[in-house]
Amino acid sequence: MSREIAADAFRPADYVRPGDLVAWGQACAEPTTLSERLMDERHTIGGRFSAFVGIGFAGTVRPEHADVVDMRSYCATGSNRALASAGCLDILPSHYSALARQLGHTVDVLFLQLAPTADPGRFSFALACDYPHSAIAKARVVVAEVNDQVPSTRSDWTIGLDDIDIIVRTSRAPVPAPEAPPNPLDAAIAANVADLIPDGATLQVGLGAMPAAILEALSGHRDLGIHSGLLNPGLIKLINAGVVTNTHKGLQQDASIAGVIVGDADTFRFCHDHPTIKLAPTSFTHDPKVLAGLSRFAAINSAIEVDLTGQINAEVAGGRYVGAVGGGTDFLRGAAASDDGLPIIALPSSTLTKDGRRVSRIVPTLSGPASIARADAGVIVTEFGHADLRGKTDAERRKALIAIAHPELREALG
Repeated sequence: MSREIAADAFRPADYVRPGDLVAWGQACAEPTTLSERLMDERHTIGGRFSAFVGIGFAGTVRPEHADVVDMRSYCATGSNRALASAGCLDILPSHYSALARQLGHTVDVLFLQLAPTADPGRFSFALACDYPHSAIAKARVVVAEVNDQVPSTRSDWTIGLDDIDIIVRTSRAPVPAPEAPPNPLDAAIAANVADLIPDGATLQVGLGAMPAAILEALSGHRDLGIHSGLLNPGLIKLINAGVVTNTHKGLQQDASIAGVIVGDADTFRFCHDHPTIKLAPTSFTHDPKVLAGLSRFAAINSAIEVDLTGQINAEVAGGRYVGAVGGGTDFLRGAAASDDGLPIIALPSSTLTKDGRRVSRIVPTLSGPASIARADAGVIVTEFGHADLRGKTDAERRKALIAIAHPELREALG
C-alpha cells in the first residue's frame, strides 16, 4: 500500500542505497521534484549509485554530479550531450524494443511523474508510459510525483495505488521540449519525404527540426494514422487539422498511439483527456508483431551518415557521441514487414565544417558505429531525391546513393 508524504519531506536517502540504479521518466515526463532532490542530496546516499537518464530536457543531471553518480543512458539527446562531452555518460547501446526489458530487470528505485484522475485510486501516465512501465512491478521502490499541472492522458495500461510505494504531491509546470525550427534544407528534404508518403499511411517520427519539417509538409495529406515512440507538436497539428484520422491503421484505429509526449504548454493542454490520444509502453509501441500489423507504416528517422552499402551511423559525429541506437532498427524492420510500408532514413547530403569545407554525409566508410545494418536499410532521402535500397545489390546501392549525394561531392564517391 502506498504512503503519501509532503514534497519537502522527500529524502532520497530514505529509499536509495549505495549501488542502486535509479531511473525516471524522460523528456517532458521527468519528475523534476524527485530528480532534482536526488542530485542535490546525492552525498547523503552514503556511496556511489547509478542514474539512468533518458532524453534530458531539464538539465537536472550535470557533469559535476559524477562525483558520486554513475550516469547511464541510451542516448546523448538534449542535456545528455553535455554529459557525453564531459566523458561521464555510459551509453547502453540497445535497440529501444529491448531497453524496457533490460531496465526492468536492473532498476532498484523508479521515479514517475503521474497525473491525478477522477478516481482517487488510479493515476494517469501523463506524458510518458514507455520504458518506465516495465520497471513498475520489479523496482524495489516506486516513488510517484503526482503533479496536478501535467495532463491526464488516456491509456489501455493502468497504474494505481497498489503499484506505488511513495506518493509526493506537487504542482509545477512540466519541462517543455526545446524548439527546433526547420531551415530551408530541412524543408527541401521534407518535401522529398512527403512525396513518398501515401494518404492513409501510419506515421512514426522522431525528435528535431527535420521531423517537424516533414510533418509540416504532410499537412495536405488525408487520413493519416499515428503509431510512434513519441507524439510531438507537429503530429498534434495534424490531429487538430483533421489530417490524422487513424481510419486506415489496421490496428488501434480509434487512437493515435505513442510512448512519450513532447512539446510545450499548448501541446499538454491539447492532450489532456483527449479521446483519441493514448499512451502505451515500449512493449507495445516497438513490438515487431504490432508494427508489422500496421497498414502502410511509414517509419521516418534520421541519421548522421550512410555508407555506400546502406549501413547507417545514427550515434557518433566527429568522434563525439550525439545520438542513439534507439528505435531506428525496430521501426525500419516494422515498416519493412508492414503491407506497403516505407522504412525511411532522411538526412542532408552534406554538412559544412567550421572552416567552410563541404563534407559528404553519404560516405564510403562510416566514421562511427553501424547503428543500423545494411540489411535493414530501406529508402534513403536527401534534398536531392531518394534512393530505394530494397532489393538492390551493393553495386546498385552505390549508384543510387551517389545519385542523391551533393553534386559537388559525387565524383569523389564514385
